[in-house]
Amino acid sequence: MLCAPVEVYARIRAFGASANDYGRRFDKRFKLSHRFAIADTRGRLELTVPIAKPETSSCRWEDIRISGHGEWWDVHRVALESAYGRTPFFEFYIDRLLPMLTDGVTERFASLADLINAWDSWIRRVLLLPLAVQGNSSTVTDDNGTVRLEEATLADTKSLTLPSYWQVRADKLGFIAGLSVLDLIFNLGPEAVIYIDKAAQAIVSGAIKVKG
Repeated sequence: MLCAPVEVYARIRAFGASANDYGRRFDKRFKLSHRFAIADTRGRLELTVPIAKPETSSCRWEDIRISGHGEWWDVHRVALESAYGRTPFFEFYIDRLLPMLTDGVTERFASLADLINAWDSWIRRVLLLPLAVQGNSSTVTDDNGTVRLEEATLADTKSLTLPSYWQVRADKLGFIAGLSVLDLIFNLGPEAVIYIDKAAQAIVSGAIKVKG
């Protein structure tokens, strides 16, 4: 899942570990694998990384390559600058994200899985989360050695209703929930770690319920 929602990373913190599973059969209907949402000047905006047409209908996610159609990396970079350029932490982080947002990205990352992993690894470092287990295993292990079933993987994470946090245009647009974790990071900076930790504690305690 590319630049997954805040809810996903809160759940990762709650579980203690997670797995990125790219061994599943490719399903073109699962757009969240290469699409994420931010809060633009006019509200929610979805950004999509185009993918190349699979060679066969029976391929797996690990076989999917990203496309250079429309120079989408420029579109994404400009959109992020427009959305978060006024936030306190955008300039602090953006230079580290240029490998995923500049020309040559399709050469730097051979597949969609490689691009997702690059974003995910950076996000986890910022949020002080353990790196994902890679491979096709349907289980992961938390800090106590307890095996967690595939429920803990990114693709299967269900939505949560988390508390609001400060957003740069909330006075005009109101709080917009369900956005990419990039929204949280650009708006809160290092305090995003505190927010994720508190959300995870509420999930574990049952104060925040997972939707059905």
